[in-house]
Amino acid sequence: MRVVVLTGAGISAESGLATFRDAGGLWEGFAVEDVATPEGFARDPDTVLAFYDARRRAAASAVPNPAHDALVALERELGEDLLVVTQNVDDLHERAGSRRLLHMHGELARARCTACGLVTAWHADLRPRPACPSCGRRALRPDVVWFGEVPYGLDTIEDAVRGCDVFAAVGTSGAVYPAAGLGATAAAFGARTVELNLAPSLPAVPFDDVRVGPATAVVPAWVDEIVRGGTPGLAG
Repeated sequence: MRVVVLTGAGISAESGLATFRDAGGLWEGFAVEDVATPEGFARDPDTVLAFYDARRRAAASAVPNPAHDALVALERELGEDLLVVTQNVDDLHERAGSRRLLHMHGELARARCTACGLVTAWHADLRPRPACPSCGRRALRPDVVWFGEVPYGLDTIEDAVRGCDVFAAVGTSGAVYPAAGLGATAAAFGARTVELNLAPSLPAVPFDDVRVGPATAVVPAWVDEIVRGGTPGLAG
């Protein structure tokens, strides 16, 4: 059984990381165009760098939760037949132990040089404008995909989604494309689809199975069914 799991901010919320659109979320107090677009960065780089420096520090202090751990258990069960695609830019999946993982929106723990293109691991603040380790220019930005930029690994993701038997969306609003369209693609190619979320989203193509509750409860329960030999999301 080939499984693709798409994770969003909801899976990390119980680790203490703010989501984007909920009350008190990351966009509250910030205009998206100011902190999450290339134009915003060009207009006011200090504000953008400070925003992501704060997020990097918050992510570094968070710890993986049982939902992340459950996906590691699923990877042990399925091996290469699992791919976790995350919209999250934190590294909680990795720290839990996930290896079959693709960050489609980049990573807070990486920096990209706008002068020479180097992408490198990065854990310090960027607002002080440190020099690029390769070219020496003070032109580093977060290696995060902003609105208007192309997500990473789209070809790999599309191939996996078209070839999977089960597609699961965990803790994602279903509001940001192309990630929001992956469930519909999976369904069109014959996969059964399941949503694990605090509340049902409103996708263009409804999920076959919707399980509502905290990620730390619904994800381990769903994974446990697979590990015990069931095929969650294939009923009906």
